[in-house]
Amino acid sequence: MALLDRHIAFVEALRAAGLPVSLSEGLDAADAVLALGLSERELVRAAYATTLVKRQPHRAGFDQVFDLYFPALVGDPTRAEDDPDSLVEPVETPEDAQGGQLGDGPQDLADFREQLVMALGMGDQDALNVMAREAVQRFGLIRGRGPGEQRWSSYNVMNRVSPGQLVDKVLEGLLADLDNDPTMRRLVQAQVLAFERMVDAEVRRRAAEVRGPEHVAKYTVRKSIDQIDFTSARKSDLEEMRKEIGPLARRLATKVNRHKASRQRGPLDFRRTVRASVSSGGVPLETHHRPRRPSRSDLVVLCDVSGSVANFANFTLMLVFALREQFNRVRAFTFVDEIHEVTDRFHPGADPVDTMASLAASAQYASLWGRTNYGRAFTRFAELHADALTPKTNLLILGDARSNYSDLALPVLQQMVQDSRHAWWLNPESPRHWNTGDSGAQDYARLIPMIECRNLVQLGDFVHDLA
Repeated sequence: MALLDRHIAFVEALRAAGLPVSLSEGLDAADAVLALGLSERELVRAAYATTLVKRQPHRAGFDQVFDLYFPALVGDPTRAEDDPDSLVEPVETPEDAQGGQLGDGPQDLADFREQLVMALGMGDQDALNVMAREAVQRFGLIRGRGPGEQRWSSYNVMNRVSPGQLVDKVLEGLLADLDNDPTMRRLVQAQVLAFERMVDAEVRRRAAEVRGPEHVAKYTVRKSIDQIDFTSARKSDLEEMRKEIGPLARRLATKVNRHKASRQRGPLDFRRTVRASVSSGGVPLETHHRPRRPSRSDLVVLCDVSGSVANFANFTLMLVFALREQFNRVRAFTFVDEIHEVTDRFHPGADPVDTMASLAASAQYASLWGRTNYGRAFTRFAELHADALTPKTNLLILGDARSNYSDLALPVLQQMVQDSRHAWWLNPESPRHWNTGDSGAQDYARLIPMIECRNLVQLGDFVHDLA
């Protein structure tokens, strides 16, 4: 593949991974690469990153795609050779030094784990990178029936090597106190995570050689953290999302305050405007307005906390919690089939993460039979908390509208919407699933605006419009 073709394919793969790359930015990247030259691979990476990456959450996906289209080496790392016409960097592995094939038996695995403990203790990134390649070659190979059918699995490597179980052993080697030195433990755990990422990168590199970088980029490179669906997020993704909530809330609050400032002027004061025009011969050169009365509306949140939408509810409530000062009062309710008020946990000064953990622990009170029942939850809310909805109240419902084929209580929801100033429903499912199975989204959408909200981008857009 020619360099120009590889550049075009690389930019297209970045767009597919969720990075907003325009045509002009692609041209700027090509100019930067030509200006800096191809002598150093990391310099090429920096040129592309500087011109194409706009936000920090996009950097991880960029690096993964870059490693597929501009790999550090090609083929078996034990046979890499210098190639002046490519960006390949040959690497020497322990297999080269021993001059033979390394085994994958129990004793070989034990010896490898001992070497990994030493590398983790020293924090040598180059040594960890070499060992990650060796681990994939020795413990991640899945042999096919014929030649050329080999595949590699990072799961197999992690399952056999189990680097997470080596943390205590590394700390013992460093003579660290396991109970009184949490900083050292976090440093070792960070090294373990770095090793796991190196293994994943090596597996992707080898898969790209067999199936092509386009295929691997399409199916293995995850989108940026703000575009990952709440319902499909992994544990590591959830931690990154929590880090994004604070900055997202601050950006939204800044925009909201700016928009409110632009709407400070009240209705036209005709009498003052006419009086002021006397000094200019009756021409109203300047208009005068009545002051707008400052007012903030209330917010009532009904949140489905069943297992299928737990991640979505968690982050949506966190953002509403962070923006609670934009409303006069916030009342929050959780439900599965029984309604439960949790407003007391949204007090000023509370930590959002601790608040969400407390809400998760109290989810058992929102369940009577353990099966989601929107109709019963709405009915119980109308019976117990009808006074929560007033003409100054915004009603926000969070959930997937899947009610296990139970009664939807549509008249009850219609009355709730009528009693509110505004009402919205955020659904973490794609609209194409709203009329499938036990979903009542289409029926509810006739009564209340149903808005798709599957990731942080869509959540941020909605809260900006809401406030």
